[in-house]
Amino acid sequence: MKKLLVILAIIGIAVCLFVYLQRDDAEEQEIKIAATKQSFFIAEDGDDANDGSIEEPFQTLEKASEAAIPGTTVYIRGGTYYESLQVNHSGTKTEPIVFQAYDGEEVIISGEKMDDAEEDTALASINDKSYITIKGLTFTNLSTELADETVIGIYVTGNSSHISIENNTVRNIETFHDEGNGHGIAVYATEAMKDITIKDNLVENLKLGASEALVLNGNIDGFQISHNTVRDNDNIGIDMIGYEGTSEENDYVRNGAVESNIVYNNSSYGNPAYGEDYSAGGIYIDGGRNITVDHNIVHHNDLGIEATSEHHKKYAVHIDITSNTVYENNYTGISIGGYDTERGGTKNSTIAKNILYKNDTKGLDGGQLMLQHDTSSNKIEKNVFSSSENGLFIINYFTANSSNILSSNVYHLEEDKETIWVWKDEEYTSLASFETAADSDSNSSILDLGFADPENGDFTLTSDSPVKNIIE
Repeated sequence: MKKLLVILAIIGIAVCLFVYLQRDDAEEQEIKIAATKQSFFIAEDGDDANDGSIEEPFQTLEKASEAAIPGTTVYIRGGTYYESLQVNHSGTKTEPIVFQAYDGEEVIISGEKMDDAEEDTALASINDKSYITIKGLTFTNLSTELADETVIGIYVTGNSSHISIENNTVRNIETFHDEGNGHGIAVYATEAMKDITIKDNLVENLKLGASEALVLNGNIDGFQISHNTVRDNDNIGIDMIGYEGTSEENDYVRNGAVESNIVYNNSSYGNPAYGEDYSAGGIYIDGGRNITVDHNIVHHNDLGIEATSEHHKKYAVHIDITSNTVYENNYTGISIGGYDTERGGTKNSTIAKNILYKNDTKGLDGGQLMLQHDTSSNKIEKNVFSSSENGLFIINYFTANSSNILSSNVYHLEEDKETIWVWKDEEYTSLASFETAADSDSNSSILDLGFADPENGDFTLTSDSPVKNIIE
């Protein structure tokens, strides 16, 4: 009996010791977690010798970026900072690193005092880093007069992944050289990237040269571009690019969505790189794959939405352009296929339930929907077309097209206006003759539209609109 009691006592002591040690391990782990979940503060009147607390903030972005480890939020107090934000460390899935404005204060990252240099120059740079968020900041006033300097508001490159760019303003990024380049937000995947989120940003008033306001380029697998406003820029608004040699492998953007953005007043006309050409797309897929372009409002650009590839025998594939409102763009509403026979094309894509209203405002014969070189196996269905003054609806001046299916589209014919369709470079003035030529579109119709106030950009359907059951 005594032996049993001794054994039980020993077991009890062992259990207590185990629990005690486990508690110590748990407490140590909690301390480590608490150490990673820290905040640093930056203020114009701070000092880098401070501890980075709200009471004793750092002064520079450089100091805070050096100190930021996984789980850190860097709060930037209101003011203007004349330095770039260089992200030095990666976060983790559960402990990202966040750089953000403090409590809604206005934070301006300015390039006014930066010297010109023949290299990529950015106000914020993320290179080979992951699990990073930048939000609530304004990036502005970066310019160059050099041909070999590309100026950029926010620049993500290398193999960076799990990046979120949220609720920022990027404006007045400008190249003043005839052969120069600039970007507002640029993601260049020289190696494999995934999970890129760009949402709720304002990108405006940029002089871009031959480049784009908001661009994803290279080996990017998985992205979301949503609820941004991109406006008043002198070249392409939103662009997803492939096959430019940015990455050695899988050199194209894929598996993502461009949703609920407002894109307007992006035109290359007057840009020194383009002269008097109207060639800037509001939203442009250049060699992408498996991309949804949905519920965007796109107006007063050169081309509203474009999907193709600029590289011969390369394609935009499985692009779904759906439920967008595309109106009063200069050249055309939606375009697929290469602009000449040396380009690539578009295949296995869908254009459905879009409103295309009075595009081709400059009378450039682009109509509402333009099929160009090398388009095949695309579906064009349940769209609403209202022509501009020249009466052009669907335009197809190229003959290298096959197996494109049109179905259940709606055309709005205004009184005393000529109506024209072009199919494989032949012109047709009636829907019936067009249907015969295209061997398609037999379920389409001519209807009044029933928009609330389209002349002022309100395309809400009235309760008795005959197209309500088609596009909703």
